[in-house]
Amino acid sequence: MTTNFTEVDKAVSLFSAVPKKYNCAQSVAMAFGRDDLVAPLKTCGGGRAEGGLCGALHATLLLLPENKWETVKKQFHDRAGNTLCRIIRREGNTPCVECVRIAANLVTELQNQP
Repeated sequence: MTTNFTEVDKAVSLFSAVPKKYNCAQSVAMAFGRDDLVAPLKTCGGGRAEGGLCGALHATLLLLPENKWETVKKQFHDRAGNTLCRIIRREGNTPCVECVRIAANLVTELQNQP
């Protein structure tokens, strides 16, 4: 049985590597072959993106056409719910792996739509 290593798997793997080389935003960009976004997204992650956006969501927006951004934001927030890092950071939790997975799934789904 052969398993396909998807962009979602790659994004999670890149983010979960120890020691960490990429933050959540960079991991999503790298998984989809957008090496040009890695340096610009260096300081983006853990809710540090412009306007307090989740880094993984920020990368997702940059990977998709602007006319899909509002849809992406809504879908991301619907799926992430209260796992968003800026919401539960007070408790010291960092559910970024789940955010990376959600973001990569959204990019995959929306890139496959006509």
